[in-house]
Amino acid sequence: MNSLSRRAQYLRAIGIELWQPRATGRAAEPSARAAQSADAACAAEPPADLEAWERLRAEVLGCTRCALHQSRTQAVFGVGPRRAEWMVIGEAPGAEEDRRGEPFVGRAGKLLDAMLHSIGLSREVNVYIANILKSRPPGNRDPRPEEVAACLPYLHRQIEQVRPRLLLAVGRIAAQNLLGTDAPLGRLRGKVHRFGVDNVPLVVTYHPAYLLRSPADKRKAWEDLQFARATFAQSMSGAPADGHRS
Repeated sequence: MNSLSRRAQYLRAIGIELWQPRATGRAAEPSARAAQSADAACAAEPPADLEAWERLRAEVLGCTRCALHQSRTQAVFGVGPRRAEWMVIGEAPGAEEDRRGEPFVGRAGKLLDAMLHSIGLSREVNVYIANILKSRPPGNRDPRPEEVAACLPYLHRQIEQVRPRLLLAVGRIAAQNLLGTDAPLGRLRGKVHRFGVDNVPLVVTYHPAYLLRSPADKRKAWEDLQFARATFAQSMSGAPADGHRS
């Protein structure tokens, strides 16, 4: 299967049957050169950075800060290169993630991968994926405030070490907790938010699990991805990335 066929397959998975390239750039498959660059960036890290990353991972895997450690199978740290240009942040592990120890590996994970591939991204190459919570809430219920308070510092440290150029918050809970707001998802989409002392651009879209339940909104998610890609391109060029989707 050639790259055009694969791209069409990814676009169909996110509900886009016909795609026309826009001025924001052409979607592309993650290239071997990009993969080599990611590997080189990790290989060039000072030993202290790698040690700090492994200490953080060990803290998360052994965490007992909230009661969720009593019911989880394992903590779910994250997946992707330690240095990544994009960082996708979700809500919490589900049953399959809890079992396998990796975020977004069920049906929602397959859809997320298709969404990323449709704009030339991959968790193997240039995207780091993590969650607000590192432990699965029983029955996949919404995270409680005390659980978020216990877990969010881990995510902040991950963001500091991954150093993404853009954050993509998938779902209401991820967006609200990253931005410190109770605004509904609809009011958070289509805008460039800023996160942390480095003012990292943050774009909000739907959670893939929601899109599986509400496929009519996949086209809106595609618009969000296009907006995020344009925001990232502006950030890389040094142009201001503030404002709203046109």
